[in-house]
Amino acid sequence: MVEIVAERFNFAVIIILMMVGLYAVIATGNLVKRLVGLSIFQTSVFLLYISISKVFGGAPPIFDYKDLVYDRLDPNAVYSNPLPHVLILTAIVVGVATLSVGLALVVRIREAYGSIEDDAIAEADYSLELEKGV
Repeated sequence: MVEIVAERFNFAVIIILMMVGLYAVIATGNLVKRLVGLSIFQTSVFLLYISISKVFGGAPPIFDYKDLVYDRLDPNAVYSNPLPHVLILTAIVVGVATLSVGLALVVRIREAYGSIEDDAIAEADYSLELEKGV
């Protein structure tokens, strides 16, 4: 039983990180804290994907050109798949870009409304609509 828990400890950490990130997104009204929660959640998904793609005993798939041409590769060799790692690197870049756009929007919201709290922004919008008579 202890071996099973020890083998899957990384999945428990990933689930805890997911729940912390989700809680930060749902429970807070501060826009920066929501972005931090989204970033934590996104990082946990990256860790989950990398944990699933791990091949124990797998070698990096780096071949010599001559081995490929002359068919001298070992058919019993175990190689790890580099595609999940490449996809996660791309997702990290997209995540950082999205986070920076989100933070830029938060700065603009702060300039326009004077606050980054959901309640204050909603109240300011509602009072503006009342003034316009909408």
